[in-house]
Amino acid sequence: MSSKDSSVLAIYWQHRQCRFALLRRRQQFLNPAGSCFSSSRSSAISNANDSRLISELKPILWVAAGFSLFINLMLLGPTLYMLQVFDRVLTSRSLPTLYLLTLVIVLCLLAMTLVDLARARLLALAGRRIDELLGGRYLVYLIRCAGSVNRSESLYGLKDIATLRNFLTGSNVISLFDSPWLAIFILVIFLFHPGLGLIALLGSAALVLIAWINERTNRNELDRYQDTMRRAAQFMDQGIHNADVLNSMGMTSRFAEKWVNLNRYALNCMQGVSFRMSVLLSMSKFVRQSIQVIMMGYGAYLIIHDNLSPGIMIAGTTLLGRALGPVESLIANWNGLVAARSAFDRVVKLFPAIGDALERQPLPPIQGRLQVQRVILSGRNKEHIILRQIDFELPAGQTLGIVGPSGSGKSSLAKVIAGVWSPTSGHVRIDGAEIDHFDQSQIGACRGYLPQDVELFPGTIAENIGRFDSSDRDAILRAAMAAHAYDLVLQMPEGFETRLGQGGIQLSAGQAQRIGLARALYGSPRIVILDEPNANLDTEGEQALLQALAELKRQGTTVLLVTHRPSLLSGIDHLLVMREGRVEILGPREDVMTRLGGPKGSTTGGSTVREKGNRSSTAVRTGEGV
Repeated sequence: MSSKDSSVLAIYWQHRQCRFALLRRRQQFLNPAGSCFSSSRSSAISNANDSRLISELKPILWVAAGFSLFINLMLLGPTLYMLQVFDRVLTSRSLPTLYLLTLVIVLCLLAMTLVDLARARLLALAGRRIDELLGGRYLVYLIRCAGSVNRSESLYGLKDIATLRNFLTGSNVISLFDSPWLAIFILVIFLFHPGLGLIALLGSAALVLIAWINERTNRNELDRYQDTMRRAAQFMDQGIHNADVLNSMGMTSRFAEKWVNLNRYALNCMQGVSFRMSVLLSMSKFVRQSIQVIMMGYGAYLIIHDNLSPGIMIAGTTLLGRALGPVESLIANWNGLVAARSAFDRVVKLFPAIGDALERQPLPPIQGRLQVQRVILSGRNKEHIILRQIDFELPAGQTLGIVGPSGSGKSSLAKVIAGVWSPTSGHVRIDGAEIDHFDQSQIGACRGYLPQDVELFPGTIAENIGRFDSSDRDAILRAAMAAHAYDLVLQMPEGFETRLGQGGIQLSAGQAQRIGLARALYGSPRIVILDEPNANLDTEGEQALLQALAELKRQGTTVLLVTHRPSLLSGIDHLLVMREGRVEILGPREDVMTRLGGPKGSTTGGSTVREKGNRSSTAVRTGEGV
């Protein structure tokens, strides 16, 4: 690269960093609370996402409300039909009038049925739009936050989206749309007779009061029940996932006992809720039936005194039953309404992170220079500090070994650099740019990560190596060869098309680790993070790993290697020793190994790996850090 090109690139990165800094300050001002992602996600973007969701659903819901108005107006038809039949047809004995009224009401009911079907179809479309708008992004959010140290326990999957979708396609939402038109029916009854209207108003007020009491007395208990059931389900899933451990060490009965206790607590909560809801539901039925009886009795009283016609009495009583029906239905199905509301609250609370990703800058070609700047990582308990002021820089194409005793923070540091966890504070930069400013799919293609516990997904070996993009067969073959797993794959029943997981074969831990290494090397990433890559390898597998590391070094790939075994450190350029979440020693491999061996006064000068934070003056004793 010429000096002119270097100057242009330097100006470009300075402009870029300045722009990112201004954007972050603005976003921190707008949304200081941050999110599971980087704090650079602003409330301005959240508002844009909210507006998009509202703009997508608002027209649908308004049309559904218009349909509900039409349907409820058509429901006045049977009432008016009865009124006309009793007060006009029976007195006049006019068959043409009866035929005409019957034809009109049948047409009204047919139109109402068609509009009701259209409303149901429209609400189903709204549920589908919620799935399309939020489902994929919510899944991405959950996957990214699933590995977060500070993840919220309220995140438990895509069930919230499914709950909202089912609510919009169920009967509860119909009752919600129909309930507001209660006022129209009461107004019509008032037009029949003020006394009947007053009875209808008092009965409606009584049902609304019962619904309010139901809300006040059961909401907290229902939330507690749902939360406990979610925790019990999560606990059961963890047990099934770790069934081997439970069976081998005789923990199954005690595990089941703990789940039973969680489930019993949830059932106890629900038992009280069910009893109170049964009482309130019985009261609502009593109120509804009593009001209808009172209205009919009062109507009969008025008829006896020649102040009312029989048609008005029957029509008013029927109309009152239709008006109170949706309110009673809401009380009867209150559990579903509360579940939908809780799901909606959680989705809205997390929507700033669920919405469209930031308009990130396209990822330029990277060299692989890595900067870790004052990184602090804390657990869910903020007082538990996992990483403390980690600060170093690794030039492109260099290899860094990370060693230290168990619990020193090695794997946590690897996860932060790999983007699995977001640091509580500090920055991780690639070629001077913070990784959160780039699209995760783009930065992921330039970064390979092999976790300590390798998990392969249901699918073919080719899909697992190719990161679910099996279209580039040549890249998959190159990755398998780079990981020296090509011969291993060819020994499988169907080679690269061998299916893993459900309905497929089960790989050994060592085989899975070699396939995982091939996945990490897919696409020739510029930065590779390997966390205990030889934990499950035999001698042959470890030799293949050493050859793969040597090839990565020849290709100029930046490599971070977390290991306990000295055998992998022979080709490492630099060594970082950690203890209690801090960098204790950092420098060229030979110098650090000398210090670990015991000679005093050795230095780490001359290293291109620069540590900027404070470093403990106490060297790790021989063998403890490796």
